[in-house]
Amino acid sequence: MAEDTTYDLIAATGCPTGIAHTYMAKEALEKAAAAKGLTIKVETHGQVGIENEVTPAQIKAAKAVIVAADKDVQAERFAGKPMVSVGVTAAIKDPEGLIDKALAAKAQGELSEEVANASSDNSSSDEKESVGHIIYKHLMNGVSHMLVFVVAGGVLTAVSFLWGITSFDSTAADYNSFAAMLKIIGGIAMNLMVPVLAAYIAESIGKRPALVPGFVAGMIAITGLPVSPETGLIDAGGAGVGFGFLGGIVGGFVAGYVIVGLEKLLSGMPKNLDGLKAIFLYPLLSTFITGLIMLGISGPMAAINTGMMSFLEGLEASGPIVLGLAIGCMCAFDMGGPVNKAAYVTGTALLTEALQAGIGTPAYNFGTNFMAAVSAACIVPPLITAFAVIVGKKYFSKEDHDAGIVNIVLGCTHITEGAIPFMTKNIWPVMPIMMCGSSIAAILTILFGVHDPAPHGGFLVLPVVDGWYLWLIAIFAGVLVGGILYVIFKRNEYHKNGDKVVE
Repeated sequence: MAEDTTYDLIAATGCPTGIAHTYMAKEALEKAAAAKGLTIKVETHGQVGIENEVTPAQIKAAKAVIVAADKDVQAERFAGKPMVSVGVTAAIKDPEGLIDKALAAKAQGELSEEVANASSDNSSSDEKESVGHIIYKHLMNGVSHMLVFVVAGGVLTAVSFLWGITSFDSTAADYNSFAAMLKIIGGIAMNLMVPVLAAYIAESIGKRPALVPGFVAGMIAITGLPVSPETGLIDAGGAGVGFGFLGGIVGGFVAGYVIVGLEKLLSGMPKNLDGLKAIFLYPLLSTFITGLIMLGISGPMAAINTGMMSFLEGLEASGPIVLGLAIGCMCAFDMGGPVNKAAYVTGTALLTEALQAGIGTPAYNFGTNFMAAVSAACIVPPLITAFAVIVGKKYFSKEDHDAGIVNIVLGCTHITEGAIPFMTKNIWPVMPIMMCGSSIAAILTILFGVHDPAPHGGFLVLPVVDGWYLWLIAIFAGVLVGGILYVIFKRNEYHKNGDKVVE
């Protein structure tokens, strides 16, 4: 379509990874709009950047706006328009309802001229974001930018182990210079994880000015408060105790809201000094204030971080069944949503510590085993659907069958979201079935002692997985049990419907 084409509705979608949810929401909204006889343009914020970008003219001409995102999609562009703002999965589960809400917001805005004038320019509809979703959106904006660093750094580090587990060590018998370079590059990428996380949480809140204090907060989170070992006093040349991933999250929010506060504080300055604020006052003052806050809370944050790690280690001490059950249920609960991301991000944080601790250490063994369990649990759900549509083909519609076949590729590459359309049609009992399969895979992975030093990639990283054949057995067991249960459910549903496929 031509660039000046107008649409009834404008939408923007974005998920933390920018791989699956983003485009599934786009497709769902487009189908729902077409069914209602409406035109819609959906802008996607994926891992490759912004695609199908909407223009100011199209925003102005649209009747309403739908924002279905768990990351920053520059929603301020839509100020003054009737708008519904929700998480990305809401557009997948109920696109028709979102469209109805957006159009209802438009209708309410037209009730009377007095009502319209009573609303502020920035008030777009009765559909306000909850505080929880706002916090989650800021957090996931940081996570989405962080994940690519984790994946790139983790995989490069893992590949370096192909030459030997100590091949990066110049004093070791299996030393290889190329492996050492891979580990150095991968390590640098992994070390950027927390600063990038903090910076883009801050950027989501305070926009571009918040990047500087955000990066500084992230760096403080990994270095901690430097203290002289001799005097116990703050010493720029001393060693600090970092407070890691959790500190990066806190630092990102601190930096973002410091910028918001400074913007309000300095709003009375003359307009011709805006350039001075942007290039000098904001970075200087925000870095100073954020830095002081971060250094001030470094002690408590280090204690909290230590406590969290002790809790996870306590889960490990509880046995593989308890730990595997927790991992499996979290990963399959919402297929790439907040709970799934909590498990995955925890895995990447533990993996980062594992790679920094070094091969053979308790931290390495726990972190890589935890990551292997998380990866197995994330791989299983889409493969369950693939198994089910192949074994129980007559119980599924052609659309579901085709989606299930595609899920072979998605599952093998660690993209859990492919199972979402199947779960949304029958949350009960499909969700418990997926959780059961994922839990079996996670428990067996822990029991078998599989170690995965790569944070993503699915079966593409099999060469670097220690115990890869046992890992495949664990995953296949989860898929087999989950797949059989799913086929049984669909068969019963089929016969209850008079031997007809339930759409």
